[in-house]
Amino acid sequence: MLHGFLPSLLEGAAVTLGVALSSLAVAATLGLAGALAKLSRSRIARAIAGTYTTLIRGVPDLVLMLLVFYGGQVAVNTVAPMLGHEDYIDIDPFVAGVLTIGFIFGAYLTEAFRGAFLAVPPGQREAGLAYGMSRPQVLWRITLPQMLRHALPGLSNNWLVLIKSTAIVSVIGLSDLMTRGQQAAGNTREPFSFYLAVALIYLVFTSVSELAFSWANKRLAIGVREGRL
Repeated sequence: MLHGFLPSLLEGAAVTLGVALSSLAVAATLGLAGALAKLSRSRIARAIAGTYTTLIRGVPDLVLMLLVFYGGQVAVNTVAPMLGHEDYIDIDPFVAGVLTIGFIFGAYLTEAFRGAFLAVPPGQREAGLAYGMSRPQVLWRITLPQMLRHALPGLSNNWLVLIKSTAIVSVIGLSDLMTRGQQAAGNTREPFSFYLAVALIYLVFTSVSELAFSWANKRLAIGVREGRL
């Protein structure tokens, strides 16, 4: 049915999964930083975080991908000669894809993490400070563990959207699952078969992810459920 293209599709699926996981790491880092900035006492930090989330959520993902890849390449090669680098610099499609997707979903996770932080009772932080902990210790030992439980539903939803959004990296030449599917469809002239195969692989990714997040949610809710009984 797949005319020997299954290994190629699986290689593309591995690239897609690598892009998704790397992008999630970037997005989670930016989301956490953005949430803390929005909750900080600094007007400048709040303004920067607010501008970031507003702009990113208002621009299509595809436009940002092309802007980062092509515009970034022009910018890098404009600045490089000024620093004494004469050779042409190619931006790696994998790096461009990861940074762009991570940057996009960092804005969404900023709001998810911000809401999760606000859901943690302030008395928990006050108790930690009264106990003699520093603010970083309170954040790491008290706030973050409790915040994670509240953030998990938003994190799960964004991850499911993120892993499907990795398909846009095909437009910048990365040999991901979507690109391999397009190549196979073009070679065999059987687009339905290969796009269906691509869809099924994405469905496997999202189904396994939902099971993993469901397990994590149950684990994090054990203590809470016992406290309510």
